[in-house]
Amino acid sequence: MPKKLFTVFLLIIASSCGIFKPNIPQPKKEFRGVWIATVVNIDWPKNGMDSVEKQKEDYLRILDFYKNLNYNAVIVQVRAAGDAFYNSDYAPWSRFLTGKEGENTKWEDDPLSWMIEQAHIRGLEFHAWLNPYRATFDLNTDILSPNHDYNMNPDWMVKYGTKYYYNPGLPQVQEKLTSIIKELTLTYEIDGIHFDDYFYPYTIKDEVFNDSITFYNCSQPQQSLADWRRSNVDTLIKKSYTAIKDIKPWVSFGVSPFGVWKNKSTDPRGSETQAGQTTYENLYADPLLWMEKGWLDYIAPQIYWSLDLPVASHKTIANWWAKNSENSYVYIGNGAYKVRNNSDQAWEKKKELPNQFKLARQTPEISGNILFSAKSLMDKNQDVVSYLGRKYYKWPALTPEVKNGYEEHLENVNIIGKEQSPDFVTLTLDHKNAIQYVLVYKSSKKNTSELKSKKLLDKIFVPTGSNQVQIPKLVLKRNDFAITFLDRYGRESQPTIIHLNQIPGYGRKR
Repeated sequence: MPKKLFTVFLLIIASSCGIFKPNIPQPKKEFRGVWIATVVNIDWPKNGMDSVEKQKEDYLRILDFYKNLNYNAVIVQVRAAGDAFYNSDYAPWSRFLTGKEGENTKWEDDPLSWMIEQAHIRGLEFHAWLNPYRATFDLNTDILSPNHDYNMNPDWMVKYGTKYYYNPGLPQVQEKLTSIIKELTLTYEIDGIHFDDYFYPYTIKDEVFNDSITFYNCSQPQQSLADWRRSNVDTLIKKSYTAIKDIKPWVSFGVSPFGVWKNKSTDPRGSETQAGQTTYENLYADPLLWMEKGWLDYIAPQIYWSLDLPVASHKTIANWWAKNSENSYVYIGNGAYKVRNNSDQAWEKKKELPNQFKLARQTPEISGNILFSAKSLMDKNQDVVSYLGRKYYKWPALTPEVKNGYEEHLENVNIIGKEQSPDFVTLTLDHKNAIQYVLVYKSSKKNTSELKSKKLLDKIFVPTGSNQVQIPKLVLKRNDFAITFLDRYGRESQPTIIHLNQIPGYGRKR
């Protein structure tokens, strides 16, 4: 066989055997998040009685693990059950952080400010995750602080199953929860506010959620109980969104509803599923309305089933949300906790979770993924972790821009000073916008489209009020490099080429 034909033959064989399988193109902007659950210390802290040093060490371990996997956001539960992981005027300290509810005798610095700062230093967005309506995790009310709403406002509480819940129909509850949103947004440099799927509680057989008196007093004429309950949740969503955007329009507001809106058997608009409960009919939440009204920046349906599970296929539900979303980004919530830990044998396969990422990446309407929960991949299933990193998250990615709200134009950022030391290149900036990051790329032409994520060398946080940034020389691969600026909305400026040999201090020895 001629040498040329033999070479072609080898290429065909290699291709057919999968040796040269092309990777799925990676978008430059893609939300890559992970939920860090604090309720009953699921992910962090490992124990509320741990020392501050131990709690900090464990938190940083989570951040570093996901930073090294090229994730770009953490969603941290800061309100688990009528409590707070920060010094709040509206809720007591969480026992899951301090060891005893309502007391903090060990954290000298503000734990939430520290958590946010550490995330930002690593280039990770910080979304504050709240469970709005769950008041207690169980019926052991003796451990609650005197300042907990169970004790301060017992008429707000509804006992259901083994927990107490805030009554969503009470105007006082709506105002209290809105005040909490305002406090968080005003006080902390968060990038997002996030609600999970717990609105009205999941239905328990033979149990009654006793809000009949509130319904009688607060509902509109001819309004059914179900419609009234949904309107209460609608009101909280609208008030939360408005409060956030009035204070800091660049802060995202997102919700992660239960994966099935409605089954098609009860509504022709529903999905081809047979879910035992639905977000619309059981949790009284209507995220389709919230997207239609523009009250959400993103939605992250929790699709914790395997790709081809007959009663609720991940594939079917992901495609349903993709086709039924508007005005909001869609990020898929993935049940990483099920990997090799579930009766559904599909989760035993190494590629079950990666193939869910593949589906999201191939669906144009889907802009990212969020894993539940943080500990799921940290100490086990290393083959899955490695495959995800190699195949899908090989390069860094930026989070999608915040499009809703009252956006301003990104003005030019001028570099008014440059200086070198043995370890850093220091840039002094003249800017009016709130620049959050400086992005450092391998040298490229002045064309943003050519600054691909695989050329990104570093993402350097610029603290509020600072006009200087230090670029470690260790990350620079050559004498010329490019930088861009990223504002709080996630919008990137045009690149500027920096020439090291033109900066004072060039060639300075250690």
